[in-house]
Amino acid sequence: MAEKDSKLEQLKGNAKETIGNATGDKKTEKEGKHEKAAGKAKEYVEKGSDKANESIDNLTDKFKK
Repeated sequence: MAEKDSKLEQLKGNAKETIGNATGDKKTEKEGKHEKAAGKAKEYVEKGSDKANESIDNLTDKFKK
């Protein structure tokens, strides 16, 4: 679910950035860039968290054997 949220945030940011660029509205364009960057950052954090949890699970499985 969280991955979908970060992708949606990137999509909304991209749309805002495009609209701002097309209309010459620098504020909207800048907001869109920030939203898109925030969505990408969340995505990377989620991927890192998934990798860490996977590593912990693998170590736990090794100690159970």
